[in-house]
Amino acid sequence: MKLISIVFSFKNEETNIKELVERVSNTLTKLKNWKYELIFVNDSSTDGSELLLEELQKNYPINIINMSRTFGLGPCVLAGFKHAKGDCIVYMDSDLQDPPEIIPKLIDEHKKGYAVVHTVRTKRLGESKIKLWLTKMGYKIINFFSNIPLETEAGDFKLISRKAMDEILKLKELNPYVRGLSVWVGFKQSFVNYERQPRAAGKTNFSLFSITTYFAFLSGITSYSLKPLYLGILLGFFSLIFSFILILYALYLKFNSLAVPGSTGIIITVSFFSGILLLNLGIIGMYIARIFEQTSGRSSYIIKNIKRYNKSEN
Repeated sequence: MKLISIVFSFKNEETNIKELVERVSNTLTKLKNWKYELIFVNDSSTDGSELLLEELQKNYPINIINMSRTFGLGPCVLAGFKHAKGDCIVYMDSDLQDPPEIIPKLIDEHKKGYAVVHTVRTKRLGESKIKLWLTKMGYKIINFFSNIPLETEAGDFKLISRKAMDEILKLKELNPYVRGLSVWVGFKQSFVNYERQPRAAGKTNFSLFSITTYFAFLSGITSYSLKPLYLGILLGFFSLIFSFILILYALYLKFNSLAVPGSTGIIITVSFFSGILLLNLGIIGMYIARIFEQTSGRSSYIIKNIKRYNKSEN
């Protein structure tokens, strides 16, 4: 009998948890030769989510990991992964946009020898066209800079084998870009298509223009490539050529008794080089910040307590 661990990171999902647990359980109990555990990582919820899970724990194999404060998606997912005991691990959102009913398809791909099985969203119902377009462009930018290819419509919903998960957990990244790690780790990878549903209930904790999203985007760019630094060098090289051409142009005007550009030209030139300088400083700053995070000695998260499912009591 094999074990599959389903990991959820959540914050204030009281309105969705009961249906989520029931649907996941109904799906997994139909599988032959598989048992399951549900791991809910509570990112400091303020509603009744924890109490509801404790009630559901009486009838379902649920382990609850309560964080000491809000740490965000990446650290919470990592905490869930570290406590998962399954032969394979599935991560999915807790808002029912990812249908649990396709988990058997992920397992079927895993049985074929694939270590990582991604899900690809063929449709994203209930999401605005602006969000879809910005997300698509964001992935294109990440793929342009990154050394690993990310499928544009592949989200966090995926299955990871125990072998691949053990390799991921060996890494010491403080704030990992989990979506990229599952690709970076290698092994045989497969894809399963599905239609992403609208959020079942409640309010999303994801904002397209939040600082968290901005940091995740930058993390996707800087975690797996040094190309941004090379881009800075390239821009510096072209700015040097441009400034040399401007000097030659000014000398040409001077020696031919022509008017030398005044303050407007100087302002434009200074603004141009200042922009390049600030861009390069920002790129360098991102990498220095990641070095600081890694060497600070702090953990990426702190667990307040763990409430484990006790089969003997149920």
